[in-house]
Amino acid sequence: MEQLREKAIIVGVQLQNETNFDYSMEELTNLAAACDLEVVGELSQKASRINPSHYIGTGKIQELSALLEAHDAPIVIFNDELSPSQIRNLESSLGRQVIDRTILILNIFAERAKTKEAQLQVEVAKLQYMLPRLTGLRESLGRQGGGAGLKNRGAGETKLELDRRRIEERISALQVELQQQVARRQIQRKQRHKNEVPVVCLVGYTNTGKSSLMNVIVETYHPGSNKQVFAKDMLFATLETSVRSIELPDHKTFLLTDTVGFVSQLPHHLVKAFRSTLEEVTEADLLIHVVDISDPQHQQHMAVTDETLKALGADQIPTVYAYNKADLTDLPYPHLEGDNVYLSAKQNSGIAELTDLIRSHVFTDYVQCEILIPFDRGNVVSYFNEHAHVQSTSYEETGTRLALECRKSDFEKFRNDFVEL
Repeated sequence: MEQLREKAIIVGVQLQNETNFDYSMEELTNLAAACDLEVVGELSQKASRINPSHYIGTGKIQELSALLEAHDAPIVIFNDELSPSQIRNLESSLGRQVIDRTILILNIFAERAKTKEAQLQVEVAKLQYMLPRLTGLRESLGRQGGGAGLKNRGAGETKLELDRRRIEERISALQVELQQQVARRQIQRKQRHKNEVPVVCLVGYTNTGKSSLMNVIVETYHPGSNKQVFAKDMLFATLETSVRSIELPDHKTFLLTDTVGFVSQLPHHLVKAFRSTLEEVTEADLLIHVVDISDPQHQQHMAVTDETLKALGADQIPTVYAYNKADLTDLPYPHLEGDNVYLSAKQNSGIAELTDLIRSHVFTDYVQCEILIPFDRGNVVSYFNEHAHVQSTSYEETGTRLALECRKSDFEKFRNDFVEL
């Protein structure tokens, strides 16, 4: 039996010069759906500024009360992050549970977090969000007062301070634990740099098919390896960074990284908490910006991704565009156009074209050569057979002749062990 979803009304304020308001309200509906809430009504107001006490004007509060009553909705969701006093005032005026965009996203993240690091990051973000809002969350503050010292304070106020201290201590403890996870990740990144393996990172809006694309690439070059990542048609299915090593038929290897998807107005608590995860993006040699070309809002999604990349300091990294889900449109695919490839991960179509694009960007430090390796240097022949693309092998009186394409660094490394022909 399908579980009954709670009803909610969404509320937003459209400020002057705000062009993407409709889109952000639509996104809010999707975020609510991801939290199992059913949006049954919508209320919006055009204003030059947000009302500091109630977010919306007095007239709109009455309108909202009537709307909540008519739909029998116990929850009202606001399209911005509310201040502690706004939450308090709205709950007392409406007599309903008030949720803002930030806590909605935080709840989705909390539900989806699977790895220890992601769970720690979400908990830190949630606690930092809660800290200034404790007063609103604890309405029954004792009001007696005056005088110095703890004994004269209201019972609620004492409880509030204890809550606040506990939360601060918990945040500190979590951050220490998180730091250890971050240190481990940095060691792994250093190791990758040392191995000189190029890093290619999938980025993009949430639910554009990044994980599905990663799975298809893994399956194409490593069939039956069971190295697939979790992929599902829902917002924020991926919260942890997954890295897979992809070896192409010509022995060229790169690391493919799947990252958390972006969304507009991503809460700053989350960006801060997930910084270590998102840093994977800043270390990449190439970004693959995955776009759901079948989504009418894809231009908007691309702009959100570009803004987030800029905020992370990753906007200077070379980028190619993978227009996914082309099978749901009338566009021809697979189709390559400059640094843009139109493909369908679901249909396993366009992977070769995308790989060629990756190849042209990250394997630039390769040399084509013909060399003669003395017979007593058999280890060098073995090394090149394993790490280079050997096109032909023949045996001469003085040694093994290879025609190959190899990394410049490998060529220099064994310079004294062969004769270049």
